[in-house]
Amino acid sequence: MTPKTFKIKSFGCQMNVYDGERMAELLRTTGMLPAADGDEADLVVLNTCHIRQKAAEKAYSDVGRLKREDGSKPLIALAGCVAQAEGAEAKRRSSLIDIVVGPQAYHRLPEMVREASRGARPVDTDMPAISKFDSLPARRRAAPSAFLTVQEGCDKFCTYCVVPYTRGAEVSRPWNDIVAEAHSLVDAGAREIVLLGQNVNAWAHDGRGLAELIRALAKIDGLERIRYTTSHPADMNEALIAAHGEVDKLMPYLHLPVQSGSNRILKAMNRSHSAETYQRTLEKMRAARADIAISGDFIVGFPGETEEDFQATLRIVDEVRYASAYSFKYSPRPGTPAAVMEKQISPGVMDERLQQLQERINGHRLAFNRSKVGASTQILIEREGKHAGQMIGRSPWLQSVHVDAAAEPGSIIDVTLVGAGANSLTGAVRQKVAA
Repeated sequence: MTPKTFKIKSFGCQMNVYDGERMAELLRTTGMLPAADGDEADLVVLNTCHIRQKAAEKAYSDVGRLKREDGSKPLIALAGCVAQAEGAEAKRRSSLIDIVVGPQAYHRLPEMVREASRGARPVDTDMPAISKFDSLPARRRAAPSAFLTVQEGCDKFCTYCVVPYTRGAEVSRPWNDIVAEAHSLVDAGAREIVLLGQNVNAWAHDGRGLAELIRALAKIDGLERIRYTTSHPADMNEALIAAHGEVDKLMPYLHLPVQSGSNRILKAMNRSHSAETYQRTLEKMRAARADIAISGDFIVGFPGETEEDFQATLRIVDEVRYASAYSFKYSPRPGTPAAVMEKQISPGVMDERLQQLQERINGHRLAFNRSKVGASTQILIEREGKHAGQMIGRSPWLQSVHVDAAAEPGSIIDVTLVGAGANSLTGAVRQKVAA
């Protein structure tokens, strides 16, 4: 029987969130509707992440939990990077899985659902040269802050990373396609667009780079804010740095992963930067935009990491003073060079280092938040808060801001920041002075 309702559960990065939204739009074009909260769906799509072992195992655990007490189950589609990495093997690991679809083939999901409804168990993990985006429907709904994928894949081949194998080589979407989708997102209600890519600042088309694209998007009426993520230090060029100082709609926030403060470990990771070149890039960025918030990624416990290497990571955290950062224990991924390196670090040592690193990062994040208290700024309202009359918006520096205000999602309001915590700020509406 053809399913009438669906649920999509996305794990991992923002690109998976974007892919989940696009799959939902595809399923809607077939007449299917999202299942109401609390209701069981006829089709469940698990849009998975493969960047760490724990995330991959969680996907299979979620598959098992979809089996009902009476022995029945919904139609189950395994999508995303676990699907890409494991292909038909995924169905051997769990007989409950009906569909396996990789991130470059999800435009075929409606067709694969029809096949599965007839008893087939389709698998598609191809990486076609023709862009899947050509097969996706026009954007008709958008949140106040909306994702827009402009680039996929990675050519960097960091020794710990599966992305080149699950997302393929770096591919940039064409200029006109991106601009058209941006216009449709704004028409559908977006006030902010977040440009996405595995190496988003590697985007290039017809001799133009990300800086030129940002300048073009900034001319769209109704689009008030632009962000981009995730960047690679090797692709942080002078034009993009200059754009941060010259394009008002480009928010003062940069997510630029360094991964380690140790040059020895960076070399083993096959990162193309050193701690020194990374910091010089940030110096240029702060010269262009003094109030920019810097975010990063860190891996602790990479094979061969000594205490001296780890201390170098703590030093770079203190020197950069990150406004926020993501930190993880190294997770060996099958097929990557780092998985077979000697001197793998024990889980206990990784746990201890991660705790120290996160404590240091949290201290700098709190200090950054407190530095904004007293500032007058604008926030983009995204949703209601937990308390009556409370709304939650986003500052230019990406912090959540709680404010008591009669404001609708999508509105941009003037506030004074009056309080700061580790994870959010408190704002007070600025009263307009009569002329």
